[in-house]
Amino acid sequence: MRGEHSERRARPVARRVATLVLALAGLLAVSGCSNRSAPTAPPLSASPAPVTTPTHSGTPAEAATPSATLAQPAPTLISIPAIGVSSTLVRLGLTEDGALEVPTQAMAAGWYTGSPVPGVVGPSVIAGHVHWSGVPGVFAHLADLRPGDRVIVSLSDATTVVFAVDRVASYAKSQFPTGLVYGDIAYPGLRVITCGAYDAVAHAYEANVVVFATRLTP
Repeated sequence: MRGEHSERRARPVARRVATLVLALAGLLAVSGCSNRSAPTAPPLSASPAPVTTPTHSGTPAEAATPSATLAQPAPTLISIPAIGVSSTLVRLGLTEDGALEVPTQAMAAGWYTGSPVPGVVGPSVIAGHVHWSGVPGVFAHLADLRPGDRVIVSLSDATTVVFAVDRVASYAKSQFPTGLVYGDIAYPGLRVITCGAYDAVAHAYEANVVVFATRLTP
């Protein structure tokens, strides 16, 4: 009976993970990676456009529980020296429509508050634009990273967490590896996500670029 109870408690967690990755893949494909020019970029305070997520088990409300608490520090900056990235980190949650929020500036990256704080055990998720409103985004060169490159995240308690890139992979949006990217891990990991494989005919990005990184021992 105890084993059955544990299994039942684990099922909602699995559904939340699936919901998050489907929503994230949708946001990057729809509003985060358009290569078509827009008249102006929306201000940082503007509400992001809602994104309809694919059908899935579970509800967006199940996915909205943040892992971070008020007692924990929050990530504020991300630096990736190998590709010249130095960006503030905004907080990404879910909109009232159940879609993931997106950074509202091309050069700002965002930390999804439903994932672990960087440096805590589990896969922390940071996302950003590759190209947006006619200009390159903060992660325009994310695919150029190589194993061993450093990703440095600064926290609100004035500490920093350093990750080393394990690998960089590209996945078709229709075949996004939910479990591989968002599944439980027994160490502090980081996934940095943007879009790739631009289709000039469809004016859309057909893939997600995912950087897998592991925290270096302090």
